[in-house]
Amino acid sequence: MNSQEYIEVSMKITPFSEENAEILMAELDEIPFESFTVEEPLLKGYIQKESYNPQMLKIVLSGTDDMGFEVSFTSTLIPPCNWNALWEEQFTPIVVDSKCTIKATFHKGLKRTRFNITIDPKMAFGTGHHQTTYMMCRALLENEADIKGKIVMDMGCGTAILAILAAKMGAAHTYGIDIDAVAAVSAFDNARLNKVSRHVETYCGDASLLQIGKYDVLLANINRNILIEDIPTYSRSLKKGGLLFVSGFYTEDLPMISGVAERAGLTFSKSDSMDNWCCAKFMKE
Repeated sequence: MNSQEYIEVSMKITPFSEENAEILMAELDEIPFESFTVEEPLLKGYIQKESYNPQMLKIVLSGTDDMGFEVSFTSTLIPPCNWNALWEEQFTPIVVDSKCTIKATFHKGLKRTRFNITIDPKMAFGTGHHQTTYMMCRALLENEADIKGKIVMDMGCGTAILAILAAKMGAAHTYGIDIDAVAAVSAFDNARLNKVSRHVETYCGDASLLQIGKYDVLLANINRNILIEDIPTYSRSLKKGGLLFVSGFYTEDLPMISGVAERAGLTFSKSDSMDNWCCAKFMKE
């Protein structure tokens, strides 16, 4: 049982939109929230009690005035409870195109698929699975010939689902980078749990760490604003003929993402969508 006390911060977004919630999450990068949930018109963030600094939060939120929306917030102390039990209630296994199963350590007796991934995020809230994760996994499965024997980078790796899948698909080596230190450690632990730790390296940092090497395939399931900022860096880190798979944005944002990618020397290949979320594939000529 995890007896750690958490603060729930409820941030009211006016006017509310999913995009504004995504922007706000990106703006809160410097504050050690462990996870977020979106409950219109609120973005709720969860942070350990000793890490919560309301003055710092006020400073960060004051910067949203220029972004077209306003934010007010309240905070509530959540008493200690068994977060793992709550997580178990919320997380159901994911099966991608009958080829890949993503499950937690407590899921037993599931029918095995070709690729089976077990994750244990060691986080108080959140499972890490989403429409964008599903589409990115599907994109990998559809491009197996381009993964096997190649160098793959999972940018913003989170629990390392994509890095682990690439390793299981036969990538020569896979790297994962996440700006959150807890996620980077969780990613390494999950790689070890899935017996691919010899082929997966994880680091804590941002896109500047991409200079450690060159990659055949780069995966980035992040959010629109970070993608727009970092796609030129992604392109520079790709080998000639390399592939970039991106998700974490809405279908209406695809022209904007494609424009940034094309200016960075990438050619649009195809896209996928699910519940208005988008996943796109680009190639470096």
